[in-house]
Amino acid sequence: MVGRGGLTGIVNIMKRTGAEDLGDFYPIRPDCLADTPKPRFKPRAGKTLSERRWNAAFSEDGHLDIEKVLRRIQRGGVHPAIKGSVWEFVLGCFDPNSTYEERDQLRQCRREQYIRWKAECQHMVPVIGSGKLITTPIITDDGQTVIDSSINSTFSDKRSIQWMRALHQIGLDVVRTDRTLAFYDSEKNQAKLWDILAIYAWVDNDISYVQGMNDICSPMVILLENEADAFWCFERAMRRLRENFRCSASSMGVQTQLSTLSQVIKTVDPKLHQHLEALDGGEYLFAFRMLMVLFRREFTFADSLYLWELMWAMEYNPNIFSLYEKPIAESDKSAESVLNNKLLKQCGKFERNKVKTGCKDQQSALAVFLVASVLEAKNKRILKEAKGLDDVVQILSDITGNMDARKVCKDALKIHKKPKSDEHIAGNHQHVKSNFVSQILGGIGVATFSRVPIYIPKAGTILTSFSLPTLGYPSSQQASAKSITAMHAKKANCIP
Repeated sequence: MVGRGGLTGIVNIMKRTGAEDLGDFYPIRPDCLADTPKPRFKPRAGKTLSERRWNAAFSEDGHLDIEKVLRRIQRGGVHPAIKGSVWEFVLGCFDPNSTYEERDQLRQCRREQYIRWKAECQHMVPVIGSGKLITTPIITDDGQTVIDSSINSTFSDKRSIQWMRALHQIGLDVVRTDRTLAFYDSEKNQAKLWDILAIYAWVDNDISYVQGMNDICSPMVILLENEADAFWCFERAMRRLRENFRCSASSMGVQTQLSTLSQVIKTVDPKLHQHLEALDGGEYLFAFRMLMVLFRREFTFADSLYLWELMWAMEYNPNIFSLYEKPIAESDKSAESVLNNKLLKQCGKFERNKVKTGCKDQQSALAVFLVASVLEAKNKRILKEAKGLDDVVQILSDITGNMDARKVCKDALKIHKKPKSDEHIAGNHQHVKSNFVSQILGGIGVATFSRVPIYIPKAGTILTSFSLPTLGYPSSQQASAKSITAMHAKKANCIP
């Protein structure tokens, strides 16, 4: 079935009134209206993917013309009334070549799986699924319950203890998530977000929960009414991002993308890179938050959603569903067969560029080029005004409400295509150009699509929970320069 995204009541109001004010979809709390920047994104007739065009993109039995949908998204985003349904496809929850019946069966199967996981978690912590959430520690390091006697203390294995210890951190982050939105005035909605994050932390015990996941999950909770559907949408988004959240005693996953960003700026804007290095910012830790939560703090809520769907449409690979659903051996085989002309047309712009340059892996680095485009847009201010990292952070914090998501994406694609050098080879004057896919991504890895289903835990893994210092809770528009300095001092360690 199509059109199963959330916001049903609001959609009905929209149909009656014909209103196009995004405030109808994402209402702001009255006490926050004055301090909340207005979104720049507006649904545009003829460019934005509308509900009518979305429904028309399906055949009689339910096959989706994904090529047509991607073109429309890349032109003008997705109308809020159908975002949830569209996201399920661009994130790889469903195969565009599937039928209505096949998707109904898969959706039901996933909902049942989620119910089983939830029951497993409820058996240990009955608060899950109760409409409430936990914001205080409930268990000690040695497995002794702290407050709630209803906690099942018979689960004393290290994985269970570490998971229970993470629950109050999830709760603390949930109550600070998207606080300006009226949606989260309801404790029931907060609890829904908490439940999903808690269950994800239990299932993906390799990564568990890390601060910032709440910002990724929140839009799914708002857009998709069914909790299980929201969970699976979040799980697919995390397939792209989970390696960024992987932390050890000596490193954090996002460092790889920060290194790539450094190489990109060093190549396209050596002067800016040198200036940042002189400010002790050559590791680009000031961009940590942008990459971790995909610009959620740098754009308004509506604009960040618009940016995400532009990114996902541009990164779309027609094999994404099979890569997530099949065993590793089969998914590797299918990845090799991506590049026929028909499937190439179904790739997003960014993915198509990678394919044409011979990049065969499933790396997803558009976010790196988005940060690069933001830095380029602020080039003059940074060079002129930045005397320290505090100034860089302040300049970047000023983009909230002042940057156009579509322009940022267009500029990112230009940087991605930009040749490193134009050389005439002696003798035949052949024009040589090679873009960043082969220059940089070939030598520096970035976060990859995770192909291992999260319900297959790795043997011997121990669940850990970290709170990353530069995400800036409570949600302020300026990252803490003190945190950046601390991260330099700690060699960018993740801090428990």
